[in-house]
Amino acid sequence: MRALVTGATGFIGSRLVRELTRRGMEVRSLVLTGEPIEHIREYTTDIRRGNLNEPQSLKGIAEGIDLVFHLAARVTDWGSRQAFYKPILEGTRNLLEESAGKGVRFVYVSSIAACGLGRHLKGMKESDEARMSGVPYNDAKLEAERLVLSFHNQGKVNAVIVRPANVTGPGSVWVKDIVDRFKALFVPLLDHGRYSASLVYVDNLVNGMILAGTHSGAAGNTYHLRDDWDVTWRRYLTDLGAMVGKRPGFSIPFSLAWKLGAFSEKILTPLNIRPPITRLAAAIMGRDNDVDTTKARTELGWNTQVSYEQALAEIRSWVDEYLRHS
Repeated sequence: MRALVTGATGFIGSRLVRELTRRGMEVRSLVLTGEPIEHIREYTTDIRRGNLNEPQSLKGIAEGIDLVFHLAARVTDWGSRQAFYKPILEGTRNLLEESAGKGVRFVYVSSIAACGLGRHLKGMKESDEARMSGVPYNDAKLEAERLVLSFHNQGKVNAVIVRPANVTGPGSVWVKDIVDRFKALFVPLLDHGRYSASLVYVDNLVNGMILAGTHSGAAGNTYHLRDDWDVTWRRYLTDLGAMVGKRPGFSIPFSLAWKLGAFSEKILTPLNIRPPITRLAAAIMGRDNDVDTTKARTELGWNTQVSYEQALAEIRSWVDEYLRHS
């Protein structure tokens, strides 16, 4: 079986490439011009340079491919609407057009953000209505999901959507960015950190993505992937802070954080300055986003294989190395 992975050099993509190769698949990796590839070179011999927003660079990318894992996206909590929609929605459209009619299983890696962050999502099922929230990343992901399903319903691709929760692991933005903030100043809690951190460990996620790509009955379905860890934001931030000798700071009410995020984005984003707080960050840390994962567990046989304690040990090793070189 041959797989194409977009975003192959990224945090999740590189782990996926390695695991697919370990399972005996041939992997073609799509990477941007100039991106370093040393960390994936031994796992993928077919490396293509291209840009999802340049259709000409994608010609032939899906030829001879059985599985497409589409991960490439803008992964940050701030930016203009166009900065998110161009790579997430239009980039996905271009890849779908290139994949159409080639008999591929198209696995779109979305996010629980597509459900409509900013409200409590605890217990939300894949069949429940996802909503536009006005946050560009959230809305771009949801519109991309709808586009993927439209191609599936037209018979152009055989599509599956996976919605990861907050992906953690060595090098994750939910590790590196938090460690950097602890080092620079402090990390506040939202609503006293009482809500679940809604985490999924990268290797557990990769296993779920591969199951979604290879399970015969998964076509046309959407799956939530979140570990069954009982970990609040207070605990997670306390555990990460301990690795750098810090503790989370004071608590901010969610409602205030959301308003500050909206104000900061309005003023600073047009100036291309990263806001100190965003609505996306507030929605992730200040609401309960423990979506229901029963469907993935029953239909795909997916489960949490790496425990929180095991994950924390791997993260601690990475943080120690990161601090030595920073």
